Amino acid sequence: MNYADFQFLKFDPKPNGTMLITLNRATAMNATNGRMHWELTKVWDVVNHDPKVRVIVVTGAGDRAFSAGGDLSWISETVGNPDKVADTLKEAGDIVFNMLACDKPIISAINGVAVGAGLAVALMADISIMAEEAKITDGHVKIGVSAGDHAVVLWPLLCGMAKAKYYLMTADFVDGKEAERIGLVSLCVPRAQLIDRAMATADKLANGSQLAIRYTKRSLNNWMRMSQPAFDASLALEMLCFLGDDAKEGVAAAKDKREPRFPSAKPSPLC
Repeated sequence: MNYADFQFLKFDPKPNGTMLITLNRATAMNATNGRMHWELTKVWDVVNHDPKVRVIVVTGAGDRAFSAGGDLSWISETVGNPDKVADTLKEAGDIVFNMLACDKPIISAINGVAVGAGLAVALMADISIMAEEAKITDGHVKIGVSAGDHAVVLWPLLCGMAKAKYYLMTADFVDGKEAERIGLVSLCVPRAQLIDRAMATADKLANGSQLAIRYTKRSLNNWMRMSQPAFDASLALEMLCFLGDDAKEGVAAAKDKREPRFPSAKPSPLC
């Protein structure tokens, strides 16, 4: 693939070797449809093999969102469909491990809400810079599926098991200041300063020792690679949930903008 092959990612190369990548579905708050999700598995290898690129900065189009998670119409096609579930399982793993395998440092500029697969990209970045006003949530349990994507491999490392369990099991939102306080993101700054700070950080990395920076990334990423068995299990359990009734209700509730009534939460009949 080359840059022209991507439909929902916009590329803006800078003279210092920084490639600015924008998730570009602003009318849908940059939610991932099937095509964008697939593109997010492929882009890291393409940029990694571009000799002109030293650093990658990724952000979302518009002022509202980095990425509002999975597009509900795409998720609806996955629920109850074993073939779609198998495809999604592979792609979710590919996003994480292809970002880990990318030698070049990745910086995320989290300009707004980030959920689901978009959040995976935001937090799997080597350096994550978040607007103070932005909010993030893993969100999986809200639609009746277990936390998957990046969460099990990454959140306990970033913010500790206690905070990881709380936020992944409740799906509460975290704003930029709290995300920085608990170690979930590298930095938070006022929204007006976000891109400038991300690009200044990219410039610092682009002018540093490329071999030293890339080998540092590779060494540190081994902490996440050691968690692969737990990550693989989390992906399998997440996909299993997509085949159940709770996921059907969760997606229906999200479409109707109401609280879900999960079948598994109904009181058990008295014996």
